[in-house]
Amino acid sequence: MEKTINENKQGDALILEQKENKTKKLFIESYGCAMNFSDSEIVASILNKQGYNTTDKLEDADLVLVNTCSIRDKAEQTVRKRLQKYNAVKRDINPKMKVGVLGCMAERLKSKFLEEEKIVDLVVGPDAYKDLPNLLAEVEDGHDAINVVLSKDETYGDISPVRLNSNGITAFVSITRGCDNMCTFCVVPFTRGRERSRDPQSIIEEVNDLWNKGYKEITLLGQNVDSYLWYGGGMKKDFIKATEMQKATAVDFSKLLQICAEAQPNMRIRFSTSNPQDMSLDVIKTMAKYNNICNHIHLPVQSGSNRILKAMNRLHTREEYFTLINNIRNIIPDCAISQDMIAGFPTETEQDHQDTLSLLEYVTYNFGYMYTYSERPGTLAERKFEDDVPEATKSRRLSEIIALQLQHSEFKTREFLGKTIEILIEKESKKSKDQWSGRSQHSIVAVFPKENYKIGDFVNVKVTDCTKATLIGEAVGMAEN
Repeated sequence: MEKTINENKQGDALILEQKENKTKKLFIESYGCAMNFSDSEIVASILNKQGYNTTDKLEDADLVLVNTCSIRDKAEQTVRKRLQKYNAVKRDINPKMKVGVLGCMAERLKSKFLEEEKIVDLVVGPDAYKDLPNLLAEVEDGHDAINVVLSKDETYGDISPVRLNSNGITAFVSITRGCDNMCTFCVVPFTRGRERSRDPQSIIEEVNDLWNKGYKEITLLGQNVDSYLWYGGGMKKDFIKATEMQKATAVDFSKLLQICAEAQPNMRIRFSTSNPQDMSLDVIKTMAKYNNICNHIHLPVQSGSNRILKAMNRLHTREEYFTLINNIRNIIPDCAISQDMIAGFPTETEQDHQDTLSLLEYVTYNFGYMYTYSERPGTLAERKFEDDVPEATKSRRLSEIIALQLQHSEFKTREFLGKTIEILIEKESKKSKDQWSGRSQHSIVAVFPKENYKIGDFVNVKVTDCTKATLIGEAVGMAEN
């Protein structure tokens, strides 16, 4: 599962400055994973060429799009409430407004939205955004429009994203789409299709362009970045058919990291999300070799029980996961590690839950994203297992997982007390207009007095205090970069 955007940021409207020569107004919101936010930038770029200029005022919009997530039922319910809001505005204020659904819910609920509930004008799946101009033409002619066809090769590598709601400092760069890992709880393979990788040349061109525009940090994105493999085209599953020359010159994820790090040695590089079964020692060694690759790995495990991992079709055991953790700790001793965890998967027993808690104790994550199991229609788990863990039991187990993670987060954060760390200033602190907020290489947030520094500066900050998740300190000078 992908949850690399903090919950409190989900659903914020994505805003682009208006250009005088544009006449039509687009309002777009994104929910869910970082890939959805990245996709919305692709959509904005495509529609910009069609004369659409984004706005943050819903009532003024000619076109309203919501980029949706199907990973949990809560996310879908949130989107449905937003659709009710859009249609109320359309009914009462702006009857010419058109409403569309993008992303994973679009693929999953296409007929419901268009035919049964009749609450949208168009439905567009993650691989069909280039077809938006044609679909909008259909809508203008008075027809419902839909395209949710999954592609075997679309990566949008030829489209320069419009950076929405950007601080001008950090940006997403998509490197893969889809997923071949058929975890039984996950809808992503059904909504985003098979894995395919983007041409590394187009990735480097985007990275270089971002640096030239003043960006200081990128995050390489994919449902499973460690599966990245480019050998001249085609999907990873077809690699066996590649020529010997193609195989010899293939670029895997560790090589791509190296290429990016060397192309822009002063730019920070992050990546998300990794799958334990696919992360190689080469990736870890490449991280250790280059100072500009951030020392943070988001490494979802989902459960600490071997029995539940097997039921989830996670192709690793807890022991194999521990070996990977040990390798990371040995090669990159100060690497921060974060997790995804599901409480209450079907048939989960108290012993399975205790196995999860013991895994948390072993790893001692810096932070994590934790949820109760949410049955998703169409998944193998929905077809194969009864959702038999009572909601009260799920909630209690989740509370115990969160409580333990908060203890570990505080412990890991306090390790920085008295140390001086490099922080990239990203924005003004939410709690004080006199303080900057930024992140360390470990993806830990720090706040400190503004003084004469500015957004985009790399600053050395001496940590004097902390909360469970935030470092508090004072700047002691510009960092060498």
